[in-house]
Amino acid sequence: MRKEYDFSKMKGWKNPYAKKLKKQVTIRIGLDVINYFKQMAEETGIPYQNLINLYLRECTMSRRKLTMKWA
Repeated sequence: MRKEYDFSKMKGWKNPYAKKLKKQVTIRIGLDVINYFKQMAEETGIPYQNLINLYLRECTMSRRKLTMKWA
């Protein structure tokens, strides 16, 4: 490989598959939940929205069911 490649004139392009990977949605999440994931984000260095996505993906992969107990 040549050492003197000039990438300054190279134009980038968008990933054509990016829209198929994620979809933007509006969702109401409690402040306590957001604060929890923001704290985890500071500890791990991963953005909190990515952490929420990773957790939800883990739930879907393991087919975790929600258990609700009403008082």
